[in-house]
Amino acid sequence: MHLTYADFPYLSAILFSCVAGLGVILAVPDERKDLIRKAGAVFSGATLFLSVSLFVSYDRHLGGLQFVEKIAWIPSLGIHYFNGVDGFSLPNLLLTGIVFFTGVLTMWGMESRVKEFYALYFVLVTGVFGLFMSMDLFFIFVWYDVSLFPMYLLIAVWGSTRKEYGAMKLTLYLLAGSALILPTVIFLFVRSGLNTFDVVSLMQSGVFTPQDQKFAFLLLYLGFGILAGVWPFHTWSPVGHVAAPHAVSMVHAGVLMKIGAFGVLRVAVMLCPEGWKQWADLMALLAACGILYGALVGLRQTDLKYVIGYSSVSHMGVVGLGLSTVTLEGLDGAVFQMFAHGVMTALLFSSVGYIYDRTHTKMIPELGGLSRVMPVASAYFIVAAMAGMGVPGLACFWGELVVFIAAFKVYPVRGTTAVLALVVSALFMLRVVQHTFYGPPKEEYAHLPDISLVQGIPRMILLAVLLLFGLYPALLFDVIQTASVPFMVGLSR
Repeated sequence: MHLTYADFPYLSAILFSCVAGLGVILAVPDERKDLIRKAGAVFSGATLFLSVSLFVSYDRHLGGLQFVEKIAWIPSLGIHYFNGVDGFSLPNLLLTGIVFFTGVLTMWGMESRVKEFYALYFVLVTGVFGLFMSMDLFFIFVWYDVSLFPMYLLIAVWGSTRKEYGAMKLTLYLLAGSALILPTVIFLFVRSGLNTFDVVSLMQSGVFTPQDQKFAFLLLYLGFGILAGVWPFHTWSPVGHVAAPHAVSMVHAGVLMKIGAFGVLRVAVMLCPEGWKQWADLMALLAACGILYGALVGLRQTDLKYVIGYSSVSHMGVVGLGLSTVTLEGLDGAVFQMFAHGVMTALLFSSVGYIYDRTHTKMIPELGGLSRVMPVASAYFIVAAMAGMGVPGLACFWGELVVFIAAFKVYPVRGTTAVLALVVSALFMLRVVQHTFYGPPKEEYAHLPDISLVQGIPRMILLAVLLLFGLYPALLFDVIQTASVPFMVGLSR
């Protein structure tokens, strides 16, 4: 892999923005809630600006690992502070910047323990950013855990709907995944004989035997896959979605689940390609089951957040199906779907947040006719739902299309099953839109205000991103292929 070192430490600047924002928030007195919100917006906005700058500045013709920062941390153990971005990590860094900033704006009106909420939120996102940019296995594991621990408190303290149960279930499941990842990382470190956690060095051909790769891949796939919502280890996810406050749901579905899928790609697939080939059939089976299960169970839900939660299980199955094809198209589609699904679910949860704050209910039978009362707020949800249905012109369409093309070539039956399941998924999203936003309006909601221009800013940003990459998908595919093409070419040698 070609490495290009950074003239300016953009990646460390992103982490520093998160840490500096955390420090400022902790320094502000509890009662200065407005100042805390403004600090959150400024520093999350800084990470968004840096993420967009990285995306624009990345050299598509050169490719490889760019903006590299590498400093020896513990040389005797081969641990380095090693950051870099390639075509796989760059879309996810951009996604995190977008969801982080819009999440801060979405929670602008909260009043309960604002300081603690924003502090934990910044810790969580620091871990997410760190994992996506790290190229050292030790730091990947550390950032993985940093991103998980705040979730328990964020849900248990500020959540709703069985929040203690949801927080505990989520934490236990994800710690179980962590318990699989750590020993496997140590196993790879020892078996390599290179005395390094450096991912680029460990990617060298011949470092691990096929048997080592087969063993390590399965553990890494299960460990990271739990966070990615891989069926049947997905049950924490819808519960966590429903219990979490709005901004946490946005990060949870929009970004955290992508950490799991990205971990499978960055660590399991790239370090154990022979194991990837060996276990691809199992990956495809679990992915197809997840797509079908999420669609069928989602059809029966009456809570808006549960609908989105099971939809996420189904759509993350599309990511898994793409990875299981062991093809260039599958890789491209999986990474594109990670980005598009993250933006789409963030918009859905942000929209539900506004509706819940005004109506104080998420139950579909208790809602109705909202498009007459809150046409703008309703429009944001409806467009996000259309993106989830795979409507052309919105970003999710392209990831699903490319994955299904790859799946039909490699797994015709499972590919067909996945397409039929997503048709069912589209039906239940249409049902939600019909019952929530159309029909006779409820009298008790007739006086509710529509979303204002300022309140709509985070939703506008997310909607604009869905449209931009839906109308110009090459903006993202060109970046992804700077990593996918060289990797697959190297794999075929």
